[in-house]
Amino acid sequence: MPEEVRRKLPGLYAQEKLGADAVAYAKYFTPDSNWTWYATEFDGEDTFFGLVEGFEKESGYFSLSELRAAKAPLGLPIERDLYCEPKTLREIAP
Repeated sequence: MPEEVRRKLPGLYAQEKLGADAVAYAKYFTPDSNWTWYATEFDGEDTFFGLVEGFEKESGYFSLSELRAAKAPLGLPIERDLYCEPKTLREIAP
């Protein structure tokens, strides 16, 4: 993850009280399925908090190392959306 994206992401618990108004600053996705991870907070090393859209939409923790190691159904790596603009969770998942 580029340093500029790391700097934008607030630390863990920084947006905890914002609920749906928390801002996602990074987006990861599987290019060959419907899984998407929106990062709203980051511990600066490996752990994100944010919204995960897969079988369901849910908030939770996920790690950068797991995203890097995982493969999508056709064996493709998970990618970071290079054109992601910050959006609130309310805008992403109304």
